[in-house]
Amino acid sequence: MNPKAVLVFALVAVSASLCRASSCSNPEVKSSFFSTSDATIVSQIAFVTEFTLKCSNAGAEKLPLFAEVGGKLAPVVRVGDSKYQVSWNEEIKKASSGKYTIRLFDEESFAAVRKAQRAGEDIQSVKALTSVVVSFPGAYKGPWINSEILATGVVGFVAYVAFSTRSKLLA
Repeated sequence: MNPKAVLVFALVAVSASLCRASSCSNPEVKSSFFSTSDATIVSQIAFVTEFTLKCSNAGAEKLPLFAEVGGKLAPVVRVGDSKYQVSWNEEIKKASSGKYTIRLFDEESFAAVRKAQRAGEDIQSVKALTSVVVSFPGAYKGPWINSEILATGVVGFVAYVAFSTRSKLLA
């Protein structure tokens, strides 16, 4: 056999195996979710999702990941072996309680997302590596009536009752 043909065959086999290892097969995700619970003194709600990713092909968990939440792209940070974290912020008025879907992408599918963005296409059409759904219970935005307004109302009511009772007694 020709040595050049053997070399070409070996290069093709190695590059094919590298391409296969560059994507996570059969991803399994376990996640935990944290968010701002008190929105009385902040201007934005912070969301943090930590998750572990397990792939059926070894080594694929160490690949860079990217995320999309609500149409916005967010960075994914590796914080340990097979452990990742995604965080994003929302304005208080826009952050509603309910479920948030975090779509995760590998490098190849993220390139397809960026291409769809440049072309003005909907990024929801790009197939994600996997998705994580988290439930946000909402954040406390303060009492319906501020204590100062309630105190003023109570003082006004007490003054009204006192003056009306006094005028009935004097009359």
